Amino acid sequence: MDVSIIICTRDRGATLSGTLRSLAAIRSALDWEVILLDNGSSDNTASVIAAADDCGGRLHYAFYGEPGLGGARDFAWRLAKGRICSFSDDDCYLDPGFVDAIAAAFADHPDAGCIGGRILLFDPDDARLAFDEREHPSRYEPYSYFPGGALQGANMSFRTSVLERIGGFDRELGAGTLFPCEDVDVITASLWAGFAAWFDPRPLVYHHHGRRGDAADRAVAGYDRGRGVYHAKYVLRQDTRWHFMRKWLAQGRWNRFLTQAALTREFAGSRAYFRHRSATLAGLAMEPFYLLVRIVKMIWDVRALKKTAS
Repeated sequence: MDVSIIICTRDRGATLSGTLRSLAAIRSALDWEVILLDNGSSDNTASVIAAADDCGGRLHYAFYGEPGLGGARDFAWRLAKGRICSFSDDDCYLDPGFVDAIAAAFADHPDAGCIGGRILLFDPDDARLAFDEREHPSRYEPYSYFPGGALQGANMSFRTSVLERIGGFDRELGAGTLFPCEDVDVITASLWAGFAAWFDPRPLVYHHHGRRGDAADRAVAGYDRGRGVYHAKYVLRQDTRWHFMRKWLAQGRWNRFLTQAALTREFAGSRAYFRHRSATLAGLAMEPFYLLVRIVKMIWDVRALKKTAS
């Protein structure tokens, strides 16, 4: 099997038809499959999937009852037969050439453990969130800090051997849990196992997330909290601790969306993760660091204002 497409869904029976139609429209001479994992839905998701085009026998239904996208994705990839596991979301529509594009991207980037692709907004009236319109490849070095959002869970693929090497997804993370950052975590785990990551514009999905107004604001707040969880996890890991703390301190310079309110949410996420891991001393030791990050951010903001004024 060349490519296994994995999509996890929960209570989206009323809106899943677009994703299912896009899967049925995929055309490739390669050997591919779809694993559509029902993550404990209480609506008619199972019957909607059963009634859908089965993609020539390639569509396989699976069920995993524990809530949380990290757990669902970790369960699903272990059912896959493909040498490449490609993950997307249940509000995405895959391009008909998706399978061929994924295979070509991995062939052209033999050092890649993970490859992310383009994510275009299906509805231009939706908030400009969870998309990636880049048109040229980018490489992310092994053993480096990976900025959240540089590749996204709506369009990310791994060599199955790499998922085996790193132990798959952290089941405590992801949408549906307190810690929504399973995608950046699994990408970072592959980087720190010695594999490069790439963005390649050829694999394409259209994201129909539907978020506007308050819903978009809530999504951004979730991203902020997830970023704090992500940082906290790798601060607790001895081989990544100092590298991640330096990057955490410096993020105010390169993250133009970072505000003091975003930092408040970020620190709340990291504190919650430290408590969850019973890392009380580590959490207390981080409090002066949080203050330092705020001060450095304020200094960079003042400098930016002065530069703009001049």
